[in-house]
Amino acid sequence: MRFLLTDEQSDFARTLRSLLGAAEVPAAVRAWADGEHGPGRAVWSRLAETGLFALAAAEEYDGAGLLPVELALGFVELGRAGVPGPVVESAAVSVLLSELGDGALAKRFLPGLAGGETSATLTLPGGSPYALDADAAMYCFTVSEVGELRLARGGEPAASLDPARRLSIPAPGGELLAAGPAVTAAAETAGRWARLLTAAQCLGVGEALLARTVEYAKQRTQFGTPIGSFQAVKHRLADTLLGLEFARPLLWAAALSLSPADVAAAKLTAGGAGYAAAMTALQLHGAVGYTEELDLSLWLRKARPLRDAWGTPSACRAEVLQPRLR
Repeated sequence: MRFLLTDEQSDFARTLRSLLGAAEVPAAVRAWADGEHGPGRAVWSRLAETGLFALAAAEEYDGAGLLPVELALGFVELGRAGVPGPVVESAAVSVLLSELGDGALAKRFLPGLAGGETSATLTLPGGSPYALDADAAMYCFTVSEVGELRLARGGEPAASLDPARRLSIPAPGGELLAAGPAVTAAAETAGRWARLLTAAQCLGVGEALLARTVEYAKQRTQFGTPIGSFQAVKHRLADTLLGLEFARPLLWAAALSLSPADVAAAKLTAGGAGYAAAMTALQLHGAVGYTEELDLSLWLRKARPLRDAWGTPSACRAEVLQPRLR
């Protein structure tokens, strides 16, 4: 299948890329890692003006409707820019509340989430027990194995491979918001969206790493020649590009179908391609790639955590194979 973006979708992506390019996101990421969330929230506010967060909320609650293709397109740009914070989790909460069908809960939380005034983090059954950036999010939602949706408090944050991703186990208890099969079904849908949007972030991170590495290969010289002219370097960069380009149509296919197997395939492929781009960037930059002063490090540290978030490679591989084993 050949997938082409509409003019409107392309314009939306260009708007986000231009906005984020002027937003000093690397400085916001470093501040976020230090526990200062103000600059990151300022970036979120500018994103909200584009209607990005409204794409995950029902129209009757100030959203634009559930539009997975447009949202995935936006999250590629968030990954490319390295935007910090629980952006995936906030969108997943919006999907969960939209799907749940509880008007009172939707009116309580969705307008703020759709408008970007509030943020949320989330844990779901069968996934990681850790909530991302619970110290920065306004709300921390949890869904238990028995289908209880609660508004909890985040626990003590712990460090991850990416300093701008703080993890914590939500405190037990909290306000019971809803329970039953409808919660379980809505949580399953929200988890699938979270996996899709994380795959989109992985693709964006990989593209950012590749672009920076290509530029570096043009500038760095050995024996008086740019290293980008060496055949081995060209092949490594070409392989990285092929991995990312192979992942792209799988991401769009998953956004169109939202089937568990398609979403898992997109996450597996995009996560692997993003991580491979990080390894290429690290090797071709040499020792300088390790330094925190270089902006490259901000993306290098995201590649592996995003590859494993909302579906490890083994979990996604099992999901892809499951329909074929029936």
